[in-house]
Amino acid sequence: MYSKHHAVVSLVVAGLLGYALAPIAVAGTTVPTPLVVAYGAAVGVFVDLDHLLIARFKTGTWDAVRFCLADPIAAVADQRRIFDPGDVGVLSRLLSHLLIAGLVVPLLALASVPIAIVTGVVLYVHVVTDVAWDIWRLDRHANLSTDELIREVR
Repeated sequence: MYSKHHAVVSLVVAGLLGYALAPIAVAGTTVPTPLVVAYGAAVGVFVDLDHLLIARFKTGTWDAVRFCLADPIAAVADQRRIFDPGDVGVLSRLLSHLLIAGLVVPLLALASVPIAIVTGVVLYVHVVTDVAWDIWRLDRHANLSTDELIREVR
């Protein structure tokens, strides 16, 4: 999914959680619900920055980062232009998201269990919507050769 889609879904999920779990405290300080909602929306969008690191690892270049810095409007408005096929890959992207969630959520629970819950649920929904999006787009890959399909998925 693109960031604009994740922003909407994460905003709704974080909004529901923010109000269901209120009041939320971090280190003894109550966090206003709108701030919790904004935090959840940001988590749901910014977790995708890992795609830039995956592309760097797979391609050996920082071309995707350079593109985003050179054309930030396109990086937000037309994300299809950031990566070439195979630069990130479906499985690499999902694995990275799961690793991030598995590390960040328990660490956050040390400071605030409700914030860890918001983070964990937003990231869970992010991964589920990514998988649903990938299944929906599967028809787009019907014309690819086996080698091209494997490159795209990895």
